[in-house]
Amino acid sequence: MEKLKNEIFTLLNESGAELMGVADLSDIPESPYPTGICFMMPVPRHIIKDLLDAPTKEYHQMYIDYNNKLNEMGEKAAALLQEKGYNALANTTDKVIWDKATHSTALPHKTVATKAGLGWIGKSCILVTKEFGGAFRMSVVLTDAPLPADEPITESQCGGCTKCVDACPAQCLKNTIWKAGMAREEIADVFACDETMRKNMMERHGYEMTICGKCFAVCPYTQRYLNT
Repeated sequence: MEKLKNEIFTLLNESGAELMGVADLSDIPESPYPTGICFMMPVPRHIIKDLLDAPTKEYHQMYIDYNNKLNEMGEKAAALLQEKGYNALANTTDKVIWDKATHSTALPHKTVATKAGLGWIGKSCILVTKEFGGAFRMSVVLTDAPLPADEPITESQCGGCTKCVDACPAQCLKNTIWKAGMAREEIADVFACDETMRKNMMERHGYEMTICGKCFAVCPYTQRYLNT
């Protein structure tokens, strides 16, 4: 199965993904299949620099464009797995069921990412990677193919850093050190985050949208990516 894993990773890489991992999801009842493939595209550096001030229209457009690219990549990977005789589901943006009341999904991409060893949940309540900080977009393919799983990450590597906590416009981050299985509410008030993002976008650009980016833009891991 290592050969199939490499074949999938090659397909994703040639399509634009720069970071990939396989997760064992057999202990996640919300997952319809026991294996998850997570893949990421980094955000262009110049867009991140602009986010240090406020969310931009360029970031919003990139957000949409990257989601579309990731959807296409996921469908390609799922099709390859199906050709090999396995069930596979590209967890694309049109398939993810978003609960507006709780601002959550049954199986967040970041859960799959941590179990695939790609990063940890930062004090920002978003995924942080060593390679790109939080400056990426990601997607997931779920499958019953028994691909070799990567080593999961179960603890935060943020240490005493409070950059994102201090920079949050909503002041909704609780300076919590994450561990696997921790409730989201212990890390952030996502309702305050959502309200502030919508307000800031309306004030800046005249329409509501739940994007911001300041928390990951100031992250030291993101800043290291900017300077490489």
